[in-house]
Amino acid sequence: MAEPTLASADLGATPKMPLPPLEPPRTILALDLGTTTGWALRSYDGLITSGTVSFRPGRFDGGGMRYLRFTNWLTEIDRLSGPIASIWFEEVRRHAGTDASHVYGGLMATLTAWAELRGIPYEGVPVGTIKRHATGKENANKDAMIAAARSRGFSPADDNEADAIALLLWAIETNGGVA
Repeated sequence: MAEPTLASADLGATPKMPLPPLEPPRTILALDLGTTTGWALRSYDGLITSGTVSFRPGRFDGGGMRYLRFTNWLTEIDRLSGPIASIWFEEVRRHAGTDASHVYGGLMATLTAWAELRGIPYEGVPVGTIKRHATGKENANKDAMIAAARSRGFSPADDNEADAIALLLWAIETNGGVA
């Protein structure tokens, strides 16, 4: 009879357990809500894309068309890049004018209703938190936010896109403020 080639197991040793598979990144959407909405998305494969989209009403549009277009845009993003696992948006407490606050409120109401209908968690993040994470200053101006995004390898078209990128990076790097 041949000698065994495998060493016998040490009965006192802890058996090696297989490592759990790493959870793949989930799709995260970050939004800077406004007539020109900045967006940044980390897709399930880890790729980050960003841009801006305008919800300026047309000359003959009714008052609700801006929000209908926003709903359709969210649905298309979810269909093409989703499913969206979570949404983060810039939580603005002060607006430059009444119209800006009305547009923001309408977009936020549309976003939260859309997310609730689909069971997608969402959360607002204060502007100062985003700016501090990106630049180290809670009151950083638009140029500083654009420069911060560029220093991280992004090419934002404007401050709306830069804010969305900063928000997405904050959500990823702090695990939504938990880390």
